[in-house]
Amino acid sequence: MQLNKSKILVLDDDNDVLIALRLLLKSKVKEVVTEKNPNNIMSLFEKHNFDIVILDMNFNSLVNTGNEGIFWLTKIKQISPDTCVILITAYGDIDLAVRSLKEGASDFLMKPWENERIIQTLKELSDKQGKKYSSKSFKTDQGKIIGESGVMKNVFLKLEKIAPTDANVLLLGENGTGKDLIAKAIHENSLRKDKPFVKVDVGALTTSLFESELFGYKKGAFTDAREDRKGRFETASGGTLFLDEIGNISLQQQARLLTVLQNRQITPLGSNEPINIDIRLICATNLELEVLADQARFRKDLIYRINTVELTIPPLRERGSDVKVLARHFTKLYTDKYFKDDFHLDKSFFEKLTNYKFPGNVRELQYTLERAVIMAENQILSAENLMFSPIERYHNDNSTTGVTLESVEKNTILKVIEKNNGNISQSAKDLGITRAALYRRLHKYGL
Repeated sequence: MQLNKSKILVLDDDNDVLIALRLLLKSKVKEVVTEKNPNNIMSLFEKHNFDIVILDMNFNSLVNTGNEGIFWLTKIKQISPDTCVILITAYGDIDLAVRSLKEGASDFLMKPWENERIIQTLKELSDKQGKKYSSKSFKTDQGKIIGESGVMKNVFLKLEKIAPTDANVLLLGENGTGKDLIAKAIHENSLRKDKPFVKVDVGALTTSLFESELFGYKKGAFTDAREDRKGRFETASGGTLFLDEIGNISLQQQARLLTVLQNRQITPLGSNEPINIDIRLICATNLELEVLADQARFRKDLIYRINTVELTIPPLRERGSDVKVLARHFTKLYTDKYFKDDFHLDKSFFEKLTNYKFPGNVRELQYTLERAVIMAENQILSAENLMFSPIERYHNDNSTTGVTLESVEKNTILKVIEKNNGNISQSAKDLGITRAALYRRLHKYGL
């Protein structure tokens, strides 16, 4: 983190000190807040996320033991453990400095201070904060999980605890929230990171494909089985198996999966020889846990097997300022990808983004910004450059009622295009029509 992005709180009962530090820091940091009464610390931290606190050691001019500073240092570290605290006093005491550092202070400065010294100290602490934040931001070969909101910091905290274990994980969240990226992050921050990570969209597998894909088969097991083939369980052995859309598999498939997880063995089609497997299992679904717990839809004994730990990925509309953070990230990503000059993002651009609910979540934001960068005619991105997905508008349009042949066709086309992430050629192939025919239908339905 750079110093100019830091939020600083100065706590001192001397008004001259508060004024001096405000004047010194206001042009060098993002925000500086001053306060004379340390009893207001709790309410201040409820309103702000401070990166650094500059804290006086003595708030009673008659007592210069430094105990007050130690007391308030402890309180701050309890409220916000990641906040750096610099203790400052007019009374030099080596023992007091050592004690304060043991209690969690980041540095200890003397009054009167040297401006250059205090600025240098703040820069060093800001750099440390940046490195600490980076270590909590999970990276995968697919990209970096980005988020500064409280809900995402909570996700990062849980990931730190979950990833190093071998516990099975159930990821819950709406489509487009990044469950696949989270699954990869768990694997790459685990002890299995050097072993395979295998993803399977089990919701898309038919009953016949389910067993052959997951458990493999022997040559001659069925008509087209011309050679032995390992299943995904065996391929992932030693590593992590990620089963996406687990909520969409049939009860028969659930029973087969439960048997494998209980016995830790698979038997390929056409074989009578079981094979031991060693996998960490991560599953994901866009269904809520209450829906998944309906026994008519999903076996409870399987839920217990796959759900040692559950992690809910929040929708983008609940992530506050992350919309702006992600917007800058994706704009830069596609600016570089398409060899464009840097863009200026104006106020109307961010206003339109923050006022939109993003039913398609991060995925929709990503595609929206990619389109904006590609279609931009100058180096300023404004509200006019943002065109949100008609697919998502359709899914959230409650005025569409009644079932007609046209509505069924329109709905089917939209679902197939969504499944293929907007790929028209693949969508036409899946629908069994030509690209030209698909374009005619898109025009017909105003899509």
